[in-house]
Amino acid sequence: MPAPIDVYFWPTPNGTKITVACEEMGVDYNLIAVNIGKGDQFKPEFLEISPNNRMPAIVDPEGPDGKPISVFESGAILQYLGRKTGKFYPQDERSRVQVEEWLFWQMAGLGPMAGQANHFRTYARQMIPDQRYVAYGAHRYVTEYQRLAGVLNKRLKGRQFVAGDYSIADMACYPWARGMAMLNPGIHEGFDDLQAWIARIGDRPAVKRADEKGRELVHTAAAAGREGEQARNVLFGQRAQR
Repeated sequence: MPAPIDVYFWPTPNGTKITVACEEMGVDYNLIAVNIGKGDQFKPEFLEISPNNRMPAIVDPEGPDGKPISVFESGAILQYLGRKTGKFYPQDERSRVQVEEWLFWQMAGLGPMAGQANHFRTYARQMIPDQRYVAYGAHRYVTEYQRLAGVLNKRLKGRQFVAGDYSIADMACYPWARGMAMLNPGIHEGFDDLQAWIARIGDRPAVKRADEKGRELVHTAAAAGREGEQARNVLFGQRAQR
């Protein structure tokens, strides 16, 4: 039986991509909490496997040639797990290119724009005295997120999944689209195909299992940690890596 993969995780959209993939692919894994509100992402032992101090990251004790390998960046992890298991990442070049287009689209656009939109809507008004900048930032990133949501909605018209069959492209896009819908009710108004896809992916048993394990981890790790200003300083403070 293969040794379990260590998944360094917190239940953000990027973290959820990996637990969903592991559940869908039948990968045996250990969840290791990286409480980003307490600063676990800056611990030296975590920086050894994720030098950009971001989770998720994985360590596979049975990597290439049977030797351990660590992987950071959620898109790279999805590709690695897809290659390792042979699931949800097609081997046919034409189909694989299609999956990669939408995987990289999410990594470069949907995720960063959603993250910035939530930052300006949720945190910035408490951090930036000049609210004009907050209002501009919120408008800029929410508008761009909605443009990207429209792109995804158009892509899903007449399709069940983003790139052919269900794939790591869906696993990458889903947590960000769902998260935006939960935090910003009405943001997908008029995007019927996108809303149907979010509901369809959310009903998958593997997705439900991943969500439940994420909730269990938060409770076990005493998620409250630092609150308010302290947590914001940890999450958004710049720590130079020397």
